[in-house]
Amino acid sequence: MERQPISREGYEKIKAEIKQLEEVEMPLIAEKIAEARAEGDLKENAEYHGQREAQGMMQAKINVLKSRLSNCYIAKKEDMPKGVANFGSIITVKNLDDGEIEKYELVGPGEEDYTTDPMKILTSSPLAQGLSQKKVGDQVEVETPMGKLRLEITQIDD
Repeated sequence: MERQPISREGYEKIKAEIKQLEEVEMPLIAEKIAEARAEGDLKENAEYHGQREAQGMMQAKINVLKSRLSNCYIAKKEDMPKGVANFGSIITVKNLDDGEIEKYELVGPGEEDYTTDPMKILTSSPLAQGLSQKKVGDQVEVETPMGKLRLEITQIDD
């Protein structure tokens, strides 16, 4: 897997989430497991088995977050090339099929937010990959899960 750029803020956000899960959430689950174990017969103890499952799911989440961080490098938007779409760019595009104008900001893992304007999309997403390294005036066709998009880049804010 290719390493992805991430901002310092995004990196710190994921690190804080890992710390919260490891130092607060996991010990709480361990306490609940101990309490359930004290109730006796483990074969028929639904609380015990439920907490063990929760512990496994929590550990899996921690592992995913750690893996995400290990596949990232901290990048500064100001160090990125100017005038081309890349990490940190806000790209205005015109849909060539319906004329709709949309804005996207290319961000790293943990920073995506599909409810904002501009919409923050992962640099590893199909749309971001299609726009990456393109300039104003370039037209691109991007295959997405919803179908093919035909776009023209009308503006890039670095």
